[in-house]
Amino acid sequence: MKAEAKLFLILIPFFVVVAVFYGYMTDFKELMGLPAITMTGLMFALIGWYLLYTRNHLSKNADGPNSDYMRPEDDLLGQVDQGAGELGDFAPQSWWPFPLALGGAIIFMGIAVGWWLVYIGVAVAAVAIVGWVFEFYRGEHAH
Repeated sequence: MKAEAKLFLILIPFFVVVAVFYGYMTDFKELMGLPAITMTGLMFALIGWYLLYTRNHLSKNADGPNSDYMRPEDDLLGQVDQGAGELGDFAPQSWWPFPLALGGAIIFMGIAVGWWLVYIGVAVAAVAIVGWVFEFYRGEHAH
């Protein structure tokens, strides 16, 4: 994860410079480009911080207090079979991401078409989030 984190963190100064230059060229009066470039830099910072945090958290939980945890993807001499095994706990055959994406699409369409449509999209998205969160509390995969 070190390489991924560096990739995102190295680009933050680029977006800062571009945002300042863009703002200067538009006399800081353009209301869309400057916030968009700034938010892009902040998103890169968020992802880079998350990757560094996750890497440090994994290395603390590895064997020994000072061990430098390396994923098989980070090992230059790593083999494919080193990545074998369980990767996480995922919801099998979940349909809830589809209505959530539909609700998000309705919200964004409502911003362009009319604000009344945003309320419908929020309702669809809220039902989808509740369904996705509680899908393991009923049915075949209930705990």
